[in-house]
Amino acid sequence: MARGAWRTAVPLPGGRHGPLPPLLLVLTVVSGMIDAVSYLTLGHVFVANMTGNVVFLGFALAGAPGFSLAASLTALTAFACGAFLGGRLLAGVPHRGQALLRATAAETLLVAAAAVLLAVQPVVTLTQSNSSRYLAIAVAAVGMGIQNATVAVLAVPDLTTTVLTRTLTGIFAAPEDAGRWGEPTGRRLLSVLTLALGAVAGGLLVLHTSQSASLAVPAALAAAVAVAALRSVGSGAGWTRPA
Repeated sequence: MARGAWRTAVPLPGGRHGPLPPLLLVLTVVSGMIDAVSYLTLGHVFVANMTGNVVFLGFALAGAPGFSLAASLTALTAFACGAFLGGRLLAGVPHRGQALLRATAAETLLVAAAAVLLAVQPVVTLTQSNSSRYLAIAVAAVGMGIQNATVAVLAVPDLTTTVLTRTLTGIFAAPEDAGRWGEPTGRRLLSVLTLALGAVAGGLLVLHTSQSASLAVPAALAAAVAVAALRSVGSGAGWTRPA
């Protein structure tokens, strides 16, 4: 199990997925940070975890206080648009490094734009109309939709960067003789831990910095992934080909 976690964070040279696993772990941290910011700052809404938004939508329809029908619908619609754009952006790209570069560059710009929106017009209260709130939700959700479309294209096992329900199921549901505590389990546990780490970091940013700074940090991490992907664009290694 420990070996699986280590080899995910530090892949062997010539590995099947090259540097993609640690880069996707960084994007998993980004997802946790952005969802922490959106939930704590923008009002009981996620921009990366659409399963949660569907549940929040149900709460809002039931009349539960603190949940916004408009905010949930905005996030769901924008995420769907981002996934669609991501699919078009990556269509026909045979190089996985180039695909990651395109997607993370777009994601960086979108999350940075959301940070600028909150710098110009911070969300003061959720009880009154605040255009920056919905614009920030929409822009960030488009970015996360692109990220999820990219994850599907890269097809690295157990590294979804957002939804971890199947990952957790894989840890505990696999029969013991199938390697429950083998390398796949280490990879899955690391994925869960990095999302939690991102949520903690995002929560700390919300509590101790400004709204714009709490989104600027994940934007910087996404930019770092884009830079790492740029370095691989000229590579013809086996991992760059579609999985």
